[in-house]
Amino acid sequence: MSLGPSTPAIQSPPSVSAAQNVPRTPAKITIHPVALFSILDHYLRRKDDQDRVIGTLLGIRTDTEVEVRSSFAVLHSETSEQVAVDMEYHRTMYELHHKVNPKEVIVGWYSTGSNLNTYSALIQNFYSQETAPYQAVHVALNTGVEEGEQAGVKGYVSSPVGVLPKPENAAFVPIPVELQFHEAERGGIDLLTNTASSANSTSSQPVTDLEILESAIQNVSNMLDRVLAYVRAVLAGETKGDPAVGRYLMDTLGANTDDLEKGGFNARLQDTLMVSYLANLVRSQAEVSSRLALISA
Repeated sequence: MSLGPSTPAIQSPPSVSAAQNVPRTPAKITIHPVALFSILDHYLRRKDDQDRVIGTLLGIRTDTEVEVRSSFAVLHSETSEQVAVDMEYHRTMYELHHKVNPKEVIVGWYSTGSNLNTYSALIQNFYSQETAPYQAVHVALNTGVEEGEQAGVKGYVSSPVGVLPKPENAAFVPIPVELQFHEAERGGIDLLTNTASSANSTSSQPVTDLEILESAIQNVSNMLDRVLAYVRAVLAGETKGDPAVGRYLMDTLGANTDDLEKGGFNARLQDTLMVSYLANLVRSQAEVSSRLALISA
């Protein structure tokens, strides 16, 4: 279905009670890696003549925050004269997704690139109807493939422009975006990051818990070396100290020292070693059982 300008009707101003019930504008967007990977996969599978791709964002929302947990692609075509979005496909996909994840609702839409034009305002108007009475958020993922463009993620909400605003007349107001992931997802994210930065972009197998712990300790050691070098340079007068950095270091090191004194690090280390020992024990027992079964056969 094509999205085009429409003539707005003259409406009476809302009452005071209705204005009080209007939901607040979200102050922050948190997005999970699964949603970002889905957007990037959609961009890689696009047609050659497509400059950008769009899709629906799903998640949960509070009074001040929108949490984007997943997304799915939406078919659309865009020319210099019009933009068409397959709304039936969008609604069918949402119904299927809602059966699997009933807690997730439509919170907005995404697009690749950094071009926000009249068509973006029309698409934003469509998704605002899907998320009413809440505002639809827009996440723009810049892949960095174009020259002069830096890769990154930006979030927006729309604000109508004019006395009698039209759907195609809207200003996109930026809001902060943060990447959020669960602790269980850290191993997979680290594996993808290391694979992407390796020379041949291949990885043999996922790393073990002990290897993850070793890598984390090494990263902490490197960060402590950088902090120590910075503090020594400030004390020697070689670098001008930043009060904000000093307060942050005091808060961070103070909290970590309390945890170490309480034995939290040793307890977590013992738990990791115990899990690794039990896993190796179960694997050895399984191998012995399989060999005994072969011998008896």
